[in-house]
Amino acid sequence: MGRVRWGAKLWLEVDGKSLMGEGGAEILEAIDRSGSISEAARSLGMSYYFVWSYLKRMEELLGESIIETRRGGREGGGARLTETGRRLLDAYRDLRRRVEELLSEAELPIGERRDR
Repeated sequence: MGRVRWGAKLWLEVDGKSLMGEGGAEILEAIDRSGSISEAARSLGMSYYFVWSYLKRMEELLGESIIETRRGGREGGGARLTETGRRLLDAYRDLRRRVEELLSEAELPIGERRDR
């Protein structure tokens, strides 16, 4: 038998409606890295439309912008996290890290051979 471990899924809710889980955090992280919604979508294997719609739904639930965009052209376009978007991502990362630490301490010794 392999190692038995706990697992957990995290998500944020607003008034009982799902705001963001691991996939949403990955989208925000990819935008933060690339500075572009289209590049973030491409790197995650998602369509631009899906990522854009996901972000708009998050903003509607929060009632605040989480991404600032600027149009392309000579200067080039781009996207970046707003202060709200940054706080949201940082809070999610922090909680995910703390839960992972807690779960790593809670391993179950089921199936391990113990000499008595």
